[in-house]
Amino acid sequence: MNSVPHPQTGQPVGPEADATPAQRPGVVTLHGHFGRVEKLVPSRHASDLWKAVSGHDDLWAYMSYGPFADAAAFAHWLAAHVAQDDPCAYAIVDTASRAVGIATLLNIRPAMRACEVGHIVYSPALRRTPLGTEAQYLLARYAFETLGYRRYEWSCNSLNAASRRAALRYGFTFEGIMRQHRVVKGRNRDTAWFAMLDGEWPARKAAFERWLAPGNFDAAGRQKTSLGQMPAGT
Repeated sequence: MNSVPHPQTGQPVGPEADATPAQRPGVVTLHGHFGRVEKLVPSRHASDLWKAVSGHDDLWAYMSYGPFADAAAFAHWLAAHVAQDDPCAYAIVDTASRAVGIATLLNIRPAMRACEVGHIVYSPALRRTPLGTEAQYLLARYAFETLGYRRYEWSCNSLNAASRRAALRYGFTFEGIMRQHRVVKGRNRDTAWFAMLDGEWPARKAAFERWLAPGNFDAAGRQKTSLGQMPAGT
């Protein structure tokens, strides 16, 4: 742990940090090569999202909500989800302008310059696609470079192996498990925590951009080099 001596007492204390508050996330459209991330608007996105997630109850196994009985129940939940400032929800939209997933920025603490990416719902149409990775790159870049956050978090049920793998693949560092952290749908949840720091972002960004470059994909859209194999640094 980095420390410096306190100027009066000599006790070890943390180094000085920029205390300028970060900005809160808001209405924005983040464009990429494979699609875009835009503020979630139920009237615009609910129908496409329901088509993308309907019948895939496994998407909700680790969530505190879902699955939903029908389109009306899903739309009701989506409207309530979007009505909040925290989490701030975004739709992930493909090149055909179809909403195929959701991601949010939450636990937003501008004074601490920290926030989390979560409530991530990737439909089968989004899973294992370049857009799925690009959406995480676009949101991280927005958090660090536009909003000014210095800590970007990811948490999940400790039993959610897919989410834990994704966090590591995207460049988050595992920080530990909070035991008996929550009760979700009547079951215990231990929460695994990951984070990415602003000082780490330039290397993570470089790896993302090398992976997302058109030359990294063959004519069938298959990656040539995995994100984990991309060299760090600029």
